[in-house]
Amino acid sequence: PHRTELYEEPPPGCWPIVYSPDYNITFMGLEKLHPFDAGKWGKVINFLKEEKLIADDLIVQAREATDEDLLVVHTRRYLNKLKWSFVVATITEIPPVAFLPNFVVQRKVLKPLRTQTGGTIMAGKLAVDRGWAINVGGGFHHCSSDKGGGFCAYADITLAIKFLFERVQGVSRATIIDLDAHQGNGHERDFMDDPRVYIMDAYNRYIYPGDGFAKRAIKRKVELEWGTEDSEYLQKVHTHVEGALNEFKPDIVVYNAGTDILDGDPLGGLAISPQGIVKRDEVVFRAARSRGVPVLMVTSGGYQKRTARIIADSILNLHSLGLLGRAGPACALGSPSLQHTGTDSAKDFSNV
Repeated sequence: PHRTELYEEPPPGCWPIVYSPDYNITFMGLEKLHPFDAGKWGKVINFLKEEKLIADDLIVQAREATDEDLLVVHTRRYLNKLKWSFVVATITEIPPVAFLPNFVVQRKVLKPLRTQTGGTIMAGKLAVDRGWAINVGGGFHHCSSDKGGGFCAYADITLAIKFLFERVQGVSRATIIDLDAHQGNGHERDFMDDPRVYIMDAYNRYIYPGDGFAKRAIKRKVELEWGTEDSEYLQKVHTHVEGALNEFKPDIVVYNAGTDILDGDPLGGLAISPQGIVKRDEVVFRAARSRGVPVLMVTSGGYQKRTARIIADSILNLHSLGLLGRAGPACALGSPSLQHTGTDSAKDFSNV
């Protein structure tokens, strides 16, 4: 396989939480034209720092996926299409992008998405090494090898799984648990006839993308009605996540943890409370961790200002319940400062 920097070992003492300031899309207010909070990833990290769960030097710095990395899944033809600003405008649903010179689009819109994609690929290997990993970005589940859409320009979920299959011994089966409000038609198209990948997808049946062809790839389809609330939703998630993991024994779970199921989301059309989202993530982590299956979480859709706080609260909850487990042997080898037991420093958590 090609040489990639994405699989180099992170420094010891790191949590398997992947992020880069390059994730955030900030550009002349253009990001405000999309309902997406294009700085949410940085806000999640800031909340986790405030709560002393992490510090800058304790998280894994995401690296941008190169063309060579992307070609593991994407066609050259598709990557060339992204050199046309109007194509990127269509995919990201930000029409004015069509009028920008492409070098600006590459730097201000696509580079952040490529860096998040690199982050998901890196988190795949980290999850296998440490038992879990969270990419604070990623989850571009509407993009497949030759087509983007719905704000998704690169197929990071497909890429992370293909990288693991090709490069990590003992990983030959994957389960995708997609709990974003939208159907994950990108990875579904990519793994349509691949018996190594089991897909569970719970989504609002009436909204974008309504991709009937892609639905054939879903092994466990949970189609939700408008305005579905916590009790019904959590019961369904619990039943089907357990069922999925009993039916197919994967070597990795890729969990697409979209927060656009939140009540009031302009695109999701569901009515889940912040507490319901935190509980949902707990259900998935419990199911995977209790079976000893590594879990990779990506944050995907979520279009309200309050979603960053909810994602941070969910990660804090997973930590407080012990579901993030040990951060792996590498962390224990860190500097002596990681071992001290004061209560004032983010470093306290590094060897939990």
